[in-house]
Amino acid sequence: MDPGRIVILNGPPRAGKSSIAAVIQQTFDGIWMNLGVDVFANHVTPEKVRPGIGLRPGEPDHPVSALVPSMYAALYDSIAAHARAGLNVVADVGHYDRDVLADCASRLSGLAVVFVGVTCPIDELMRRREATWQQGEEVRPYVERWQRAIVTGVYDLEIDTSKLSPEHSAQLIWDHFGGSSTGKTAFQRLARG
Repeated sequence: MDPGRIVILNGPPRAGKSSIAAVIQQTFDGIWMNLGVDVFANHVTPEKVRPGIGLRPGEPDHPVSALVPSMYAALYDSIAAHARAGLNVVADVGHYDRDVLADCASRLSGLAVVFVGVTCPIDELMRRREATWQQGEEVRPYVERWQRAIVTGVYDLEIDTSKLSPEHSAQLIWDHFGGSSTGKTAFQRLARG
């Protein structure tokens, strides 16, 4: 059995990662499992250690901070297991720790991974938070912290969701699988030696 493909969507909360993941599940060929932060943090992680991998950047003294690397390791080992079993995986995450990201990339070694940076201007993120969660300016410092901290610069593909719909974004990702590349993928460059 051939291994499944993997799409990792990385960006701050409300950037549109979950919407893209939903389109991927609905439209891409094959079976696509969603193993992202919302599923992992809200349904897999016990309440006593939440937000788990959803912990905001800049909170090293938070009680669950020490657990975050092992939780990410478990998530990525699960992604790898699904792919090695022939299932495709889409996962939306918010990587802001380069060491954790390097470890995660190593765990997907030998698998077909597209690492996608999902970006969105801060004013649009704030508008989306207001529309979804009725959160206003009181959360702007947290939104700005996410925007500054999220890992950037090493992606196979970057998507600005203020300019592209989830459908168009998913199509760009699908097209990326069909493209020819002679260089290393983002996860090959990020992985620990």
